[in-house]
Amino acid sequence: MERARSLTSRRRLLQGAALAAVPYGLLPGPHAGAQVQAPDHPTAAWRQANTANFTTARRPVEYTVDLVIVHVTQTDYSGTLRVFRNPKKKVSAHYLVRSSDGHVAQCVRESDIAWHAGNWVYNTRSIGIEHEGWVDRPAYFTDALYERSAALTAAICARHGIPRDRRHIIGHHEVPGTDHTDPGPHWDWERYLTLVKAA
Repeated sequence: MERARSLTSRRRLLQGAALAAVPYGLLPGPHAGAQVQAPDHPTAAWRQANTANFTTARRPVEYTVDLVIVHVTQTDYSGTLRVFRNPKKKVSAHYLVRSSDGHVAQCVRESDIAWHAGNWVYNTRSIGIEHEGWVDRPAYFTDALYERSAALTAAICARHGIPRDRRHIIGHHEVPGTDHTDPGPHWDWERYLTLVKAA
């Protein structure tokens, strides 16, 4: 018993000495690793929104997820990330898809509630996907954007058991009470749903 206590004390002393040799700036902080998370979608890059811009939850335990809501940003990719990181904006989406190459960023965990629909009930039951671009500029709706977004939506539907149809994959303009028009008249729903079903 005395020997085990002595070994434990010696181990703590050696660990303390080893830590003392590490420069202070390299030591982990109290939240070390808290911001580095694996995304829910394997090919997405983790770009967390400010915690003031979404609600931490335990979906699907607390809320059932049965919708994917398609958005268009009305700004560029980097501008959207800045908005999501600004705690004064009070807005976020789970994912952001870049126009030029279809790169996907995840900003909010699927288990949490992003503030993207402007309707609390719809926020609680949906995954929001923002797409870089403007509703009146169809050139932003590239092949890469459609293809990567459709693959993302198909994977979300598989993870949450969401049917791959227009009743469950909707535009922001279809959310009750919204004044938004996105994804707009140039969004090709027929093409998008075909890609989602094929993914």
